[in-house]
Amino acid sequence: MANTFSLILVLVTIVTGIVWAFEKLVWAKKRQQAVADIETKTNEPLPKEVVAKVNRQPWWVENSVSIFPVIAFVLILRSFIYEPFQIPSGSMMPTLLVGDFILVEKFAYGLKDPVFQSKIVETGEPKRGDIIVFRYPPQPNIDYIKRLVGMPGDTIRYTEDKQVCVQSPGSQECKPVPRSDVKKSDFFQDGVPLIQAKEQLGDVAHSILISPVRRDNVAAYQPRPYQAEWVVPQGEYFMMGDNRDNSADSRYWGFVPEANLVGKAVAIWISFEFDRDADSVLPSWIPSGVRFNRIGGLI
Repeated sequence: MANTFSLILVLVTIVTGIVWAFEKLVWAKKRQQAVADIETKTNEPLPKEVVAKVNRQPWWVENSVSIFPVIAFVLILRSFIYEPFQIPSGSMMPTLLVGDFILVEKFAYGLKDPVFQSKIVETGEPKRGDIIVFRYPPQPNIDYIKRLVGMPGDTIRYTEDKQVCVQSPGSQECKPVPRSDVKKSDFFQDGVPLIQAKEQLGDVAHSILISPVRRDNVAAYQPRPYQAEWVVPQGEYFMMGDNRDNSADSRYWGFVPEANLVGKAVAIWISFEFDRDADSVLPSWIPSGVRFNRIGGLI
């Protein structure tokens, strides 16, 4: 499926690029030659204002020549290097907060064409523990961000006490993901402090949040023979939010195909607060403050 914005960006780049090339290689030289021909016929230099008039670019040429380098730079940057994304929900707390603006490394899992997202060059593979932006499988026009928990071939179990277990291909047992530093957090839900813990997914240590009173909504899990067990197909991945009881993830809507991966979240470039009093007259989309301590943080 083509990305509409990327398609428009590519088309604008192509059109302005063609105009830019013709201006540099053909039209500008023709105007210069016209000035030279007039000066030859009159046998005297033309006044500066006449030369300027003859050399004047049509408005659409002038605009195309001006914006082409900028548009081309933006296209290359957001298609192949880095693209900014905003965190709209709390599903990745405490790692990512609502109002964080992050940079996503577009070349982490291969270079893709900017319109249809077909892989052009292999550059790397996803690793367990990566925070990944991907196109939401039921609605590919929507971007989601979650943590990669299950690799292709893994069996993932989520126990009643909210423990993730991973059984890799060839392994005879489902190993619980190690947890440590369990404590009350500064985050609340319905007036109850959430529990925060450190979790070790492969080489990645990160924090998660768990509600001490909220039961996991097992009834809403994606239908399968074993209710809280998922076998990850080849070429697909199992994603979960760090805010385990407040995340719509692979437990509920299934696996993420490799073709849906957009890139790896690597840094927070700015973070806004949106907290305000109930009687505030400011629109909800206007920030109420900046979290300076989060700017430049690596993910």
